[in-house]
Amino acid sequence: MSGTVEARIAELGLTLPEVVPPLAAYQPAVRTGVYVYTAGQLPMVEGKLPVTGKVGAEVTPEEARDLARTCALNALAAVKSVAGDLDRIARVVKVVGFVASAPDFTGQPAVLNGASELLGEVLGEKGVHARSAVGVAVLPLDSPVEVEIQVELTGEG
Repeated sequence: MSGTVEARIAELGLTLPEVVPPLAAYQPAVRTGVYVYTAGQLPMVEGKLPVTGKVGAEVTPEEARDLARTCALNALAAVKSVAGDLDRIARVVKVVGFVASAPDFTGQPAVLNGASELLGEVLGEKGVHARSAVGVAVLPLDSPVEVEIQVELTGEG
């Protein structure tokens, strides 16, 4: 039964989406032992990217930050698909975020704060994690951001 984490998501006015189908030959998430690793999650909403382009050019840092939140929500959906219940998350271990950046854009950490803050809002102390924020030339489908997470599950189940 889903409980506390999904209730918190609803309290924030958000909805846990369906898992975004893979764009190529991979799984949205894989569990090994007590860890779940997600594939890179794009900010898909109902099967579409709401915005495309490079951050610092066609996309503002504020828009990208919101997109990173969506990526994190999609990553949680991927975790649930293999863990069964988000309440089994013991902690978020690591977040890796990629920002398709204009050549002079250096605000990748601020963009990725969107994902990190969402995980904190939803999971509290369990959402505190290590993180990498990487600027790249281009991402799949011309997405401005992509986020992957690694979580540790409780031993039950």
